[in-house]
Amino acid sequence: MNDELLDNLNESQRTAVEYTDGPQLVIAGAGSGKTRVLTYKIAYLLEQGLQPWNILALTFTNKAAKEMKDRIGELVGHERARRLFMGTFHSIFARILRTEAEKIGFTNNFTIYDESDSRSLLKTIVKDMALDDKVYKPAVVHARISMAKNHFILPELYARKGDLLERDRRDRLPELHHIYRSYMQRCRSANAMDFDDLLVFTHQLLRNDEAVRADYAARFRYVLVDEYQDTNHVQQCIVSLLTEGHRRICVVGDDAQSIYGFRGADIDNILDFQKQFPEARLFKLEQNYRSTQNIVQAANSLIRHNQRQIRKDVFSRNDKGEKLLLKPVYSDKEEALVVCKDIKRLQRQEGSNYSEFAILYRTNSQSRPFEEEMRRQNIPYRIYGGLSFYQRKEIKDIIAYFRLTVNHNDEEAFKRIINYPTRGIGATTVEKITIAAQQYGVGCWDILSQPALYPLAVNKGTWAKLAAFRDKLDSFAADLLAEDAFELGRRIIAESGIQADLLTDTDAEGLARQENLQEFLSGLQEFVETRREEGQADGVSLSHYLQEVALLSDLDSEGDDESRVALMTVHSAKGLEFPTVFVVGLEENIFPSPRATNSPRELEEERRLLYVAITRAQRHCILTCAKNRFRYGRMEFDTPSRFLRDIDAAFLTVENAMNTWEERAPVSRRWTDASAISTARPVVLPLRTEEKPLRPSPSPSHDAASEVSTPVSFGAVSVGNIIEHQRFGIGTVLAIEGTGENIKATVTFKHSGTKQLLLKFARFKIVD
Repeated sequence: MNDELLDNLNESQRTAVEYTDGPQLVIAGAGSGKTRVLTYKIAYLLEQGLQPWNILALTFTNKAAKEMKDRIGELVGHERARRLFMGTFHSIFARILRTEAEKIGFTNNFTIYDESDSRSLLKTIVKDMALDDKVYKPAVVHARISMAKNHFILPELYARKGDLLERDRRDRLPELHHIYRSYMQRCRSANAMDFDDLLVFTHQLLRNDEAVRADYAARFRYVLVDEYQDTNHVQQCIVSLLTEGHRRICVVGDDAQSIYGFRGADIDNILDFQKQFPEARLFKLEQNYRSTQNIVQAANSLIRHNQRQIRKDVFSRNDKGEKLLLKPVYSDKEEALVVCKDIKRLQRQEGSNYSEFAILYRTNSQSRPFEEEMRRQNIPYRIYGGLSFYQRKEIKDIIAYFRLTVNHNDEEAFKRIINYPTRGIGATTVEKITIAAQQYGVGCWDILSQPALYPLAVNKGTWAKLAAFRDKLDSFAADLLAEDAFELGRRIIAESGIQADLLTDTDAEGLARQENLQEFLSGLQEFVETRREEGQADGVSLSHYLQEVALLSDLDSEGDDESRVALMTVHSAKGLEFPTVFVVGLEENIFPSPRATNSPRELEEERRLLYVAITRAQRHCILTCAKNRFRYGRMEFDTPSRFLRDIDAAFLTVENAMNTWEERAPVSRRWTDASAISTARPVVLPLRTEEKPLRPSPSPSHDAASEVSTPVSFGAVSVGNIIEHQRFGIGTVLAIEGTGENIKATVTFKHSGTKQLLLKFARFKIVD
């Protein structure tokens, strides 16, 4: 590679590319050209005389490997680049194992099980062992086995580790170690490996066979690892075995962007690299080419609060740009309105496409209010890394129960839930019901509800299960008029067994489904509350709710050619960039996650997660936090995220400070214990002292309302009053009409538009 090409690099990048004398740690700050350095370094090694097959480059995604190989091809020729040993950890090690399979007791045509295959096998094992598949769920069992493998805990060791056995007993999984042993045996009998085995067996091969290890160490004369902060223990050990002789290794990453601890990633691998290789040289890429100076400096001020890190000073020579903008709002409803309003404002001012905007949240469940508001405002959007809220399985299952409750003749809903949660009604029985319905010219429900008229050829045990299902749905339907959508919906979720089923999963996917369930209940409660406040008390039934949600779940075609706003979790956003980024839900109990607040190590990962979110932004970074949200069927106060105090005020503008809440606002006790509350350091932006208290909610279950005392009489509200509403925010009273309990106020809100509120249900306080 000639000097002219290297001149395309800045001084730090070029120094990192040219060093090849020993172990090398390249810390690449956000937007600093990490891929560029890796690309040029591999091209440089080829130009220095290394053959393509002598270079091993390990990545985490096939996309990253392809992108680098294409770029290298442009520098040194695509034929040379094609012969590089470059790919993901799993793909590279699968190639090695194909060659060496017999040395570890497999044949070279072994099958690689994907996650679906693994879970299917585990389901079979659980059934063969006569265990309860509602307790020993394949997803839960698979997650624990996977984590064990990533820590080199194979079945024999697992069965001897008292702490793991005690944890399994505590979680009602005492037979898990037997399942693990059977799973490994059956995989080997089937000449199959799962994804974790590709790592575990490669490590065993290199560790136990010195000749094989020496052969591959000699073949791979230079090893490079991308995203080193995301490696787990097994991956780090394999890399060490391959390089312990020649020690020609270059690892590239950013400890400040280590956010995958829940998947087994170990930040200690990058933090302790120089302990493992004392002679290693450290190179820092600190110039950010992506973001404005204010965004970079704000992110720096945040991450400095982490104790465990490799210190660096990331800088930008781009325009100074705007400060980060914090927009405190009253509720998740107003949060969605504010974000949509800003998208349209920036679109007008800057001529932006919708694809230039991203909304980032901590958990997938937070997408619901944004999806609903963008549909109302005809803003096209796309969910990245997941499904639209109303397309998620657990939500569709709940909706199916609601549909069948309202309409017993809904055949699609009937088929979807007749055996969910599992109640022993198999596919054969469902087929018999369908055939009988066709023969008699009636619906499937008629077969269950009129057995004397439409006989069904099933045994007594099966009929008892069908009758129990029928009676349960009839009991729900009997209360369609007596209970509102939230009351009845909550009961259906509990009594159908859906709630219990979702609560049994404790892995990351299971927790996400639980969060979706809670968000669904919040939306259901909000539907009822909003309609009552707006004087539509006769429109709060389950039937009315289904009519509204049907419009929200009717997804438009998502053609790739249409510009759409991106909605995604921060984890999904890593590696991406957008001109404008909204980071929403910056409250205690959400960001940081309540599961991290009692662990300094996990809390630092949460702070790194916010650092990643902020550094996705190129020109605008807008943060939001809500004063209250519907949770678990009630309105609850939250304090702003402690991380907001970590951002230097010199780089942060707070909009409408009077709209924010005091530190005394309670943190949700349901999610955060006393120790977590005491360590929270929310933004203190006090309310005006002359404000009158919030009107108590008609329901005693609302925490936000229970925090206040004296109610405001209906007559105290006058035209011209400024009010603060719990969900709609600040508004001005335009008109008052009606008498007694039918008094209504017409209010124009800053973000929510004009609404007519029935005062006996409305929750607000008079500001002026």
